Amino acid sequence: MAETWDEEQLIADGFEHVHVELEWYDGPRAGLADVDGKPYYFQSNDYDHADEADVYSVWPASDTAVELEREQWAIFAKWNERHEAGTVGPETHPGRGGIDARYDELALLLVPYRQAPHDARRLVGEVRFDAGARYRVDGLDYWFRWRPSR
Repeated sequence: MAETWDEEQLIADGFEHVHVELEWYDGPRAGLADVDGKPYYFQSNDYDHADEADVYSVWPASDTAVELEREQWAIFAKWNERHEAGTVGPETHPGRGGIDARYDELALLLVPYRQAPHDARRLVGEVRFDAGARYRVDGLDYWFRWRPSR
């Protein structure tokens, strides 16, 4: 299990909140996280087994995109609570399509926002975990500390 950190310590060490996870593959690949205190999309297409921080493309998320992303994330997080409690099965996952009409609608509305622009910044993201639940309506159990890419 990964080492966990107190939220106060994470903030003191310069780590910032992750609001939404769009993809995870042996680590965060895409989502919505704070960069310099403001919500940004992050996306990493590089995958290796190195034990180093990953390089991400990051770009600002508009207020509209943030609102839509948080709404869709809340649908998922609430489903996940029910799934972990054993009251619903994986076949009811809202991302499967045709399960939750609003989730599906949000997925379509969010497509243009989730595309990295040509002028996206490239930052290195270091990850640390807090001791909270993995998926929460207000975000995730991991945080990023960002630094410029070389």
